[in-house]
Amino acid sequence: MSEMNTLLFGLVLLLSAVGLAAGLTWFERRLLGIWQDRYGPNRLGPFGALQVLADMLKLLTKDDWVPPFADRVVFVFAPTAIVIAMLMGFAVVPFSPELHLLDVNIGLLFFLGMTSLAVYSVLLGGLASNNKYALLGGLRSAAQMISYEVFMGLSLMGVVMLSGSFSLQAIVRAQEDLWFCVHQFLGLYVFLIAGIAESHRLPFDLPEAEHELTAGFHTEYGGMKFAMFMLGEYLGLILIACMITTLFFGGWLGPDFLPPLAWFLLKTGLLILFFVLLRAAIPRPRYDQLMSLGWKVMLPLTLVNLAATGAVALWMEG
Repeated sequence: MSEMNTLLFGLVLLLSAVGLAAGLTWFERRLLGIWQDRYGPNRLGPFGALQVLADMLKLLTKDDWVPPFADRVVFVFAPTAIVIAMLMGFAVVPFSPELHLLDVNIGLLFFLGMTSLAVYSVLLGGLASNNKYALLGGLRSAAQMISYEVFMGLSLMGVVMLSGSFSLQAIVRAQEDLWFCVHQFLGLYVFLIAGIAESHRLPFDLPEAEHELTAGFHTEYGGMKFAMFMLGEYLGLILIACMITTLFFGGWLGPDFLPPLAWFLLKTGLLILFFVLLRAAIPRPRYDQLMSLGWKVMLPLTLVNLAATGAVALWMEG
């Protein structure tokens, strides 16, 4: 693409990601209502579709208050950091053979780097609030995200070995004969669990567990600052779904009766539905259970997958 087309696509991608994340709040609440046999948003507009607009107006009109005991500069910066990191992650997602913002040979490493930067947002928010509940939530979040980043990265090494590249375009093209979800099912399982933990989605939303930490790392946040934390989490959900589609389900690949972009969006949408279903169906574990799951189950599974993939790759070469 030319520089002008790249700039235009980047703007469209930015607005689409933010708009989709905002609309996903309504979509998720409607689905949860259906699956749990209760009402979702149903008052404002058809099927409550204007509830998102009402929520935005409420957050915009709330007083932009910074606690007098907080570190003002860091307190204001923290919620913007997670939004920036998540939006930067979309830059390397290949939506179709021609539709992508950046095609770099380290695209996978760039994605992992952006998700790693998101931990600074919640940690700084907890520290800058100067509140014991926020501090505990921030420390929980840092331990959870840093731990599961290890398993997330290791789970993708099988994909890298089979494709021979860190380029996301090359990884998608390597799945033309068979999607990686078939022979990398262990890697898919670990990456899926790690992605949920990285994005603080239920059942792994322990850094913000309301029943024991009031609201975790964003206890002192309100108005648009709180909305930016929530926006960052929904952007993270969409980004993880896009990456699972790219790395394990063939990206844009599919039969010719639909265009490549449609296949990519269809697969991503089904994964988002699955994430919402997890929230509706699975209870929240204890924090020690979450950490034990990571180090006692996820880590051995990634090492087994890594060793098995390496052995098969060497055997096939000869």
